This record gives sequence, C-alpha cells and structure tokens, in this order.
Amino acid sequence: MDDEDGYFGDQVAATYDDPSDEMFRPEAVNAAAGFLAGLASGGRALELGIGTGRIALPLSERGVPVHGIDMSRAMVARMREKPGGDAESIGVTIGDFATTRVDGTFRVAYLVFNTIMNLTTQRAQVDCFRNVAAHLAPGGTFVIEVMVPELRKLPAGQSVVPFHVSPTRWAFDSYDIATQAVSSNYVRVEGGRGEYRSIPFRYVWPAELDLMAQLAGLRLRERWECWAREPFTSESGRHVSVWEKPADRERTKRGTRVGG
Repeated sequence: MDDEDGYFGDQVAATYDDPSDEMFRPEAVNAAAGFLAGLASGGRALELGIGTGRIALPLSERGVPVHGIDMSRAMVARMREKPGGDAESIGVTIGDFATTRVDGTFRVAYLVFNTIMNLTTQRAQVDCFRNVAAHLAPGGTFVIEVMVPELRKLPAGQSVVPFHVSPTRWAFDSYDIATQAVSSNYVRVEGGRGEYRSIPFRYVWPAELDLMAQLAGLRLRERWECWAREPFTSESGRHVSVWEKPADRERTKRGTRVGG
C-alpha cells in the first residue's frame, strides 16, 4: 500500500462507524469496555489500533486513562471529532503497533475485533506480543479479541467463503491454507459503476497466540468466547484471551529456580 494510512484511509474511515453493525451496538461496546476497565484496576490502558475510538472512548468515560497507537491518521481524525476524543483526553501515537513504543507503562493493553490479524506475518504478530510485554507493568495483562479461523466453512477443493450477498454488494474471504493468509474482498456495483477493495490479513490459532505470548514472557490467564465471559469451546467462533505479565517477585523466583 502506498497510502500512509495503510488500508484504512479516508474512504474507509468515512464509513467505518456503522451503527447497524453488531460491533457498534451499545451492549457489545459496553461489555468490552467493562471487561477492560476491570483489568485496568485504575491504571492506564494501551489500545493497539485505536481507530475511531469505538472502545477507547467508553473506556475513557469509565475513568481509565487511555493511550492509543494507530497507523491511520484518517481513523484517528474521526475519533478526534467525537466528544471526549480530543488529544487532551486520549493520547495517540501514530505508527505500527507491532513495534512503536510510547512512554510509561500500562496496566492493560488490548487488541479488539480481529485487529491482530492486520499484522500479516507471523514475525509481526510475535513482535507485537514482545512490544506489549515491554509496555506492561508487572502483573499487567494483554487482551486480544479475535475470530477462530473458519476453515471448517471451506468446501473440499475451494478457498473462498462468501459472507455478504445483496443486489449491489458482495463480500468474500479468500484463504491460503499454506501461509495462513486471508483476504477480505468487497465488490460494489451501484449506479452503473463498480468498485473493488481487498484487505489482507493473517489468521492465527489460539494455541499459536499462546506460544507467541510465551516467547514474550507472558502467560495465559483466561480465555472466553466473548466479553460476557461465556465459556470458550470447540464450537466457539471467536475468543477473548487474557495473558498476564508475571509480577517481579514471580519472575525472580522462577529465575532463582532455573539458575539454581
């Protein structure tokens, strides 16, 4: 992509906030913000991919100091237009959230709604975990909300799964099983004009995320199907996972045991 905002430039930012979309429904937003506020425990929160502030704004309203990292100036500009989205209320650093560092430490860091998949290589996803671990205070947590790869939807010999069909719009995911690459593709034909847009992702399994966390010195604390803490099962289509950075005394004890 030549656009400095990546795949989330002005055109996407202008229509990103869709009240009819499930992710923007008050019950979904409040459940996520409440979950994260509980983990923050009065400390600071770091959102990776803060976007238009869907979660950052209600979290800030709950008294949690929020700082965000995002590559898209266009998305952040939309947040700035909203009540409570000004720079004095929510700080934002523009950059790649896999590697960008900000000052201070945080009680909780989080990636919501499949945003970890915007990092399209395994190395970048591992770098993200290590970056978060460097930002977390001892005892702090890292939270990811992400889909479980939908490979069971693929018929034998096919690599495409449609997820929206209407008289004017079509959308489908295209999978490459060998590389764990997936792209979401959108086609729109209205008024005699056609438009096509494709966004690349990398799908990732829960166990793979746990290994990434281990490489970064984090450990799995809990995993749920959703923000409401419904049990995660083999039939779950997504998960909310929480990894914890050990407290200093725990790391010291483990170091003594290994060294001794």
